[in-house]
Amino acid sequence: MTKQQFIEFIENLRTDFIQNKEKWENKTIEDYLEAISRYTEDIDGYYKNTNQHMGLEKVDWKIFSDILKGSSVYE
Repeated sequence: MTKQQFIEFIENLRTDFIQNKEKWENKTIEDYLEAISRYTEDIDGYYKNTNQHMGLEKVDWKIFSDILKGSSVYE
């Protein structure tokens, strides 16, 4: 996935939330952040169960933390 594809993914995710909020399990920022934490813990199991090797040991998790933290103050 490229940076631009990631940006488009986030924009589409936001649109989906706006248009389909009733279908989302985690409707508050608190619930959504908690779900991100839990899903991050379990993501390797998801990839293993779906026969996908994503090389999680090579992921630069710092980028994700920078995006999440920076977004909390970005206008």
